[in-house]
Amino acid sequence: MNLTVSRLPHAITLGAVGSFLILLGSFGGGATRNRDGVLEATGLDFLAYGHGAGISNIVLWLGMMLLLAGWVLFGHRHIIGTSGSPADTGVEKRAQLVQKALWVWIAPLVLAAPILSRDVYSYLMQGAMLRDGFDPYTQGAAVNPGPYLLEVSHDWRNTTTPYGPLHLWIGEGITRLVGDSVTAGVIVYKLISIAGFGAIAWSVPKIARRLGGNPALALWLGVANPVMILHMIGGMHNEAVMVGLVSLGLLAALHEKFLMGIALIAVAVSLKATAAIALPFVVWMAVHHYAGATATRGRQVIVFIISGAVTVAETLAVVATVTWASGASWGWLSEISGNSKVINPLALPSFLAGIVTPFMQLFDEQYNYNVPLQFFRSLSMLLMLIGLVIIWWLFRGDNRRAIMGTAAAYQVAFIFNSVTLPWYYASVISLLGTFSPPRWVLRLSTGASIMVTLAFTGSGNHQLYNAWWMAWAIVSAWLLTDFIYRDGALGRKLVAPRSPLLEPDAPLHAPADHATPPPVDRAANRPQ
Repeated sequence: MNLTVSRLPHAITLGAVGSFLILLGSFGGGATRNRDGVLEATGLDFLAYGHGAGISNIVLWLGMMLLLAGWVLFGHRHIIGTSGSPADTGVEKRAQLVQKALWVWIAPLVLAAPILSRDVYSYLMQGAMLRDGFDPYTQGAAVNPGPYLLEVSHDWRNTTTPYGPLHLWIGEGITRLVGDSVTAGVIVYKLISIAGFGAIAWSVPKIARRLGGNPALALWLGVANPVMILHMIGGMHNEAVMVGLVSLGLLAALHEKFLMGIALIAVAVSLKATAAIALPFVVWMAVHHYAGATATRGRQVIVFIISGAVTVAETLAVVATVTWASGASWGWLSEISGNSKVINPLALPSFLAGIVTPFMQLFDEQYNYNVPLQFFRSLSMLLMLIGLVIIWWLFRGDNRRAIMGTAAAYQVAFIFNSVTLPWYYASVISLLGTFSPPRWVLRLSTGASIMVTLAFTGSGNHQLYNAWWMAWAIVSAWLLTDFIYRDGALGRKLVAPRSPLLEPDAPLHAPADHATPPPVDRAANRPQ
């Protein structure tokens, strides 16, 4: 007997139950505290070790699976396809439904302990170091013993920070406010992460509308995505604030408020240098607005030079101001490359080194993994720089191409970077649905999101080198992606509108529920 989609539970309810289970399991199965904490204060610390930890991990993992299932089912029912009947709700109504689902899914996580990463403890530690007169750019956390240090992973206790002065300023402010209370510090950091995530959720549908895209698709793929929710809210990574600021900056640029847009992105750069990748595409937006496609080549060059100079000058001014105000040093510039300790196949150099090493060890048992790793990392950095320049040049033109180029540039950076972690992709995921990408991009990004969600455990340990686990994750991602983009009742493929810029044979008409298109950026539609 075939199980029809109509018999499955409500997608929002499914995700909400999953989030609630994540809340329950997070304290014993997430990034658990080494000392004190909520469990110890309530006499439930047995949930963090032995059989109790096993139960906590099962509850947390089940919650993640239900949240993922809710997202998959929601996408099939309300975004990509329908269950046996045509979609009769408009795009805006569906966008509102995504927003409802998003906040229902996030609400339980507000009270959850950190999951999928211990980075928030390092953030607090680094802020406490600046507070106490240490330099996190030249000294590791071990120089400042205390409650925060006890929660920092051993791997990072002698490591400097690669983040900008705003990151340290935020951490210093929190630790001055809460003192050495780790629990209070985590709560405040959770609120800041939610604020950053809220900026993403507010900006993304507006960017989509400005580009004539589908705000419901943009929200579902780019914000309600489990990778976004679990790592931005659950993991409390500083990407939440960085991506939020970049999203606000791009939206301001789309509204032709270029100075505001550059300033917002520059503030994001002072948090994490990765944000700077978006700035060259803001220059293209300014050139398109002030020169236009019909201007002479000379005028376009002049506008380009002026726009580029203003962007560089304003960015330097903003970053210098934040650096001065925070009391931090410029030492972060020498730490931008980050730490090379992390090894996982999400970064191309590590992936290639993992293939080459076992093969070479067939001939030389003493062959060292670090030999090909260093070679591929050096080569990848060169390829990254070349790729970023090529992407920047190819995606010049109107505003839509600039946003597409921003997403593509981030993707190039994360593929070739020496170290890549799943939350880095928040910069890519948040923009992917805004410009109505071609169907292959939708399917690939959906499948990758599912696979990455399945590849990490509550404590933050990944299974990327567990062949059987990843085989199961990849097959599951394939099947669930096929389910999302197929109408189970009618057996038809249902896809989002394709991009005529990327797929010349794509139809130029919108689906039936796009009969009344959203407002489109006039500047983005000038004759080319």
